Amino acid sequence: MKTLDFQCEHCGSQVAPLTNGSFRNHCPYCLYSKHLDNTLGDRTSHCGGLMKPIGIDYSGKKGYQIIQRCKKCGKISRNKMAVDTVQEDCLIEFMQSLI
Repeated sequence: MKTLDFQCEHCGSQVAPLTNGSFRNHCPYCLYSKHLDNTLGDRTSHCGGLMKPIGIDYSGKKGYQIIQRCKKCGKISRNKMAVDTVQEDCLIEFMQSLI
């Protein structure tokens, strides 16, 4: 069985798999991820750039989402915040960094 933990390529933190039944694709500490998808979950992108967090949005269906922009190609995407799990996302620290 393939493990779903990874080391963040931006800050170097070791990131554990989610325990709430979902999949994690970003670092809970710096909120960076890697550009792997062309469409959500397809893993077909050949870019491989780092996805920088640039904002937060809220959707009634999905809750809080991290808005990210690829530092290599500029693609913008959204990732659902990880809550109610080990290594919850550091939302407050990120929001403070925007001020």
